[in-house]
Amino acid sequence: MSLPFINSASVKVMRSHDYCHFEVVLGAEDSHLEVEQVDELRKAAARLADKAVEQYKVAKRNFEELDRERREHEWDAQNVDRIKEKPEHERTPEEAVALKKFNDHQYSRRYDYEDDWHD
Repeated sequence: MSLPFINSASVKVMRSHDYCHFEVVLGAEDSHLEVEQVDELRKAAARLADKAVEQYKVAKRNFEELDRERREHEWDAQNVDRIKEKPEHERTPEEAVALKKFNDHQYSRRYDYEDDWHD
């Protein structure tokens, strides 16, 4: 029995973790693809989806660490929430600086995947 002729292939791998969904779709076009090549494409997509889940776990851990730091430092949650409740034009310069510092720190840590290519 001969294997079917394949001239294009698309593989889709989906992972669900902690109510988040990760999807990787890879495709290839060639004059003749072997089944093994399609299988390698599937494995590559699976590895990328797994990497996305692992990076999500790192980012979530970093965000949870940020929450802990926020409670331990000057940006306690009640103070930040109190400042946010005020209209912007009523905030003191000190409150504006504290909120900006909190937001900057929170943003930078939230998307830190700790991978090799970022600064």
